[in-house]
Amino acid sequence: MFFDDVKNIEKIAAKTGTSIFVMPDDKEVEIKNALTLEPNGKTVISIEQARDIISRLSVKQTSDQFVVIRPVEAMSEEAANAFLKNLEEPGEKVHFVLITSSPSLVLPTILSRSSVYFLRNHEPIDGDIKVEAKIRDLAKRLIVAKPGDWPALAEEITKKKENVREYTLTVLATTIEMLYKSYFKTGKEIFIKKIPKFLTAYENIEKNGHIKLHLVADCGN
Repeated sequence: MFFDDVKNIEKIAAKTGTSIFVMPDDKEVEIKNALTLEPNGKTVISIEQARDIISRLSVKQTSDQFVVIRPVEAMSEEAANAFLKNLEEPGEKVHFVLITSSPSLVLPTILSRSSVYFLRNHEPIDGDIKVEAKIRDLAKRLIVAKPGDWPALAEEITKKKENVREYTLTVLATTIEMLYKSYFKTGKEIFIKKIPKFLTAYENIEKNGHIKLHLVADCGN
């Protein structure tokens, strides 16, 4: 989905629980009385910062409360995990506004819980995807794969003898990035509609799920 003006972010976010807005880093966003979470001169958003926001949200909200996290990919893994339940079930009047210029850097567990909006005329993921050619070729094949292709694809991806899980996650992350890039460049919803199944597979495999099983069951349906 696209939006045309950063001034519309508050209005868009008010209709959802958790939204990701993709825009350049130099675009300013103004939302009155929003709780803001950012690195504050550091490289990451810490678990302590996340807990502070979560504690403030524990009080029942009587009016719309916006939480702006920018850039969302700056959250440490611990901070992101602390927020997952809130992002999935933010509460009736709580709205998370997650801002990034690089959606491919956002954890799949966060992407899967969010509505994603691209600022029109901004290309956040242009340029070559920085992975080896074999992974890029595999990702392209996953995008066009039919249900009957998945058992053989799963076998091919997992035949690597070392770091199989990490390799599989890299292939899936590359596939997700390609789908976002294709959607942004063409506007065709067929690409965005394919993303959830790859996010599901990524999340399940990351949690030590059976790699071949989830590749076939999550992606091949």
